[in-house]
Amino acid sequence: MRIAVIGTGYVGLVAGTCFAESGNTVTCVDIDEEKVRKLKDGHVPIYEPGLEELLKRNVHDGRLHFTTNYAEAVPGAHAVFIAVGTPPGEDGSADLQYVVAAAKSTAESMTGYTVVVDKSTVPVGTARKVQAALAESTSHPFDVVSNPEFLKEGAAIDDFLKPDRVVIGSDSQRAAEVMDELYAPFVRTGNPIIHMDVESAELTKYAANAMLATRISFMNEIANICMRVGANVDQVRKGIGSDDRIGSRFLFAGLGYGGSCFPKDVKAIVQTSQQHGYEFKILQAVEAVNENQKRLLFDQVSSHYGGQLAGKRIAIWGLSFKPNTDDMREAPAVVVIDHLLAAGAEVVTYDPEAMDEAKRWHLADRVTYATAPMSALDDADCLVLVTEWNEFRRPDFDEVKQRLKTPVIFDGRNIYNRRTLEAQGFTYYGIGT
Repeated sequence: MRIAVIGTGYVGLVAGTCFAESGNTVTCVDIDEEKVRKLKDGHVPIYEPGLEELLKRNVHDGRLHFTTNYAEAVPGAHAVFIAVGTPPGEDGSADLQYVVAAAKSTAESMTGYTVVVDKSTVPVGTARKVQAALAESTSHPFDVVSNPEFLKEGAAIDDFLKPDRVVIGSDSQRAAEVMDELYAPFVRTGNPIIHMDVESAELTKYAANAMLATRISFMNEIANICMRVGANVDQVRKGIGSDDRIGSRFLFAGLGYGGSCFPKDVKAIVQTSQQHGYEFKILQAVEAVNENQKRLLFDQVSSHYGGQLAGKRIAIWGLSFKPNTDDMREAPAVVVIDHLLAAGAEVVTYDPEAMDEAKRWHLADRVTYATAPMSALDDADCLVLVTEWNEFRRPDFDEVKQRLKTPVIFDGRNIYNRRTLEAQGFTYYGIGT
């Protein structure tokens, strides 16, 4: 099939590359000329394991193309996927101007029947707005489909090629058949393609992320209680996670959620609810708990030093909001570091992938960037673990102790064993352990 993908951000780039990998001819459109040039040369602007290799192969084999021109991508396409950004506005609602603009530009280049697919995460009612925008700019027949993505950063390729489900929202049998054909190679093992109405598909994405965010905030509340009553959150997690009605996923305590999806989607569904006269109090609490949780590690550091952080050198391991990505949007590390700097501390940090992102956008030159995990510890008063990259999980603790001025570790992801570290002479702080 011929496919056009509008937008080469995280979702668009993964979707376009994976559709090409399954044998389709895919053309991705982006208005950023420099970005398109680099993509044509095989340079991927984001870190996602396996994506660069897959992209280079499909570009080389002639299935994957990049352009700034809708007229090169849309004519003759069986399906056009809109995967542009939907940044939150000041009130938390999703900004749909880029989605609507992409729909209008798509309509102007259509040459026949086209399935136009909302792949961006969008609030309920967006498909109807896209439909209206298309109808204003074309006389060609079309259908609009909602096809939300459920990709985990760091595992997106596997998630797309082997999805646990595909959600398709459409009022058209013709469009549904096109989507079924397109996704058939990815569900050969029997995982379902779930058809539903457009509004239900739009809400499903937000509901899924809101539920996962709720589990994270709930578990962080349990961790905070554990610290007050002397319980261990890891043991509590095992106790409740073994209940098959609950399960063990997303029950790890830590510094809260971040990234491009959960924070934005929780805000958006709260805002949508308010627009329809309903206060989504559970999610308002989820959001508040998450914001407080991001500060928790700073509070532990400040308390340990009696509030006297001026002149302290703090080593931070991990900047990205989770491992296996360079994404720092809504990352807890930024909150922790901002508070440390405001308190007068000096911060030196290391992350395997996110330091360029930190230098460009989030931290600039306000911190020192180490060239290796161990070198970040030199002359530091303590180590603060923020992101649980695999290379941080089993360090040489004898060397860690030797390099630090004092053997103090603040473990924001509970990846270390308290008893083991305390037996080695460390002072250890975890989250609810």
